[in-house]
Amino acid sequence: MFVDEAKILVKAGGGGNGCVAFRREKFVPRGGPSGGDGGHGGSIYVEANPNDNTLLRYRYNREFKADRGRHGEGSNCTGHSGEEMVLQVPVGTLVFDEQTGETIADLANPGQRVLVAQGGRGGRGNQHFAKPWHQAPREHEEGHAGEERHLRFELKLLADVGLVGFPNAGKSTLISVISAARPKIANYPFTTLEPNLGVVNADGGTGREGRELGRTFVVADLPGLIEGAHEGAGLGIRFLRHVERTRLLVHLIDTSDASDADPIRSFEIISGELHAFSATLTDKPMIVVATKLDATTDRTRLDALRDFCAQRGLEFHAISAPTGEGVRDLVRSIADALDKIPKPAPDHALDSQADDGSATSGSLHNTHPV
Repeated sequence: MFVDEAKILVKAGGGGNGCVAFRREKFVPRGGPSGGDGGHGGSIYVEANPNDNTLLRYRYNREFKADRGRHGEGSNCTGHSGEEMVLQVPVGTLVFDEQTGETIADLANPGQRVLVAQGGRGGRGNQHFAKPWHQAPREHEEGHAGEERHLRFELKLLADVGLVGFPNAGKSTLISVISAARPKIANYPFTTLEPNLGVVNADGGTGREGRELGRTFVVADLPGLIEGAHEGAGLGIRFLRHVERTRLLVHLIDTSDASDADPIRSFEIISGELHAFSATLTDKPMIVVATKLDATTDRTRLDALRDFCAQRGLEFHAISAPTGEGVRDLVRSIADALDKIPKPAPDHALDSQADDGSATSGSLHNTHPV
């Protein structure tokens, strides 16, 4: 099950209490207070894990509590600190404070870690309260409570290219042809109910036996949009957050004889839904693709769409995913377009809040040569 939103409660461990104790051993020339400090409570971190791709583990398990610190002991022994807790989330997860709406972190890099709940400090034992005029103190400190927060996770898939369009426009068929992804494909609307990711190799290399792998990019196939999606029609626009990080949009339009829709009108409807979700999506570079060329005998609407794109300055391709016609040229055009689009710089304002712990480099495998 694909889950891209979750709300949880995190509670860091409380600190242990300080101890009140005195040394009274035989042959110990110096007695006096010997109460140890309480241990610190365990903190809670959130870490980006490249091996996760859903927030399903937080759908039913919603409360996470770290260990508390142990109380101090005699002979100046400090209590054990509570063990810290690390919550694993997919790369691309945004962490929000549910009560204030503050964005705590954008975990866009594998291994990136952020502190979300600080463990409580342990209380001081009576050894710290000894003074020349107060040599047998019985004062001590209670442990401080750990931080408690309500968090909201929101996953935005990390992809270079987003496929958008009406249901049954051929998005799933295309991604299954150009990558190793195997989405559900059927001849009815809304076959795709959740986003699918595929890794595409634009230059055809395999990377084996010393051969160059070539240019690769990640494609996200989104569930189809319909008119009124921003008002909740169909599956709505909740999945459009997954193309906010993409650098390029590929708009697929069915121009086959089986479709009665006007391709230009279809383009305008989807563009309107993208703008209703976020104005930044309409500013992204776009390639328009006419699909199902093998089922198109009357090319009047296809030519009209081609002319419309030429007037708008949009790159246009016509393909047939089942037969492969035009697919290779499309993939290489996508790779060429991505070469000209700079990758977004990381948000240093959010990175400064994250822990500089062990960040590891992640990679995507199972590339599919085209």
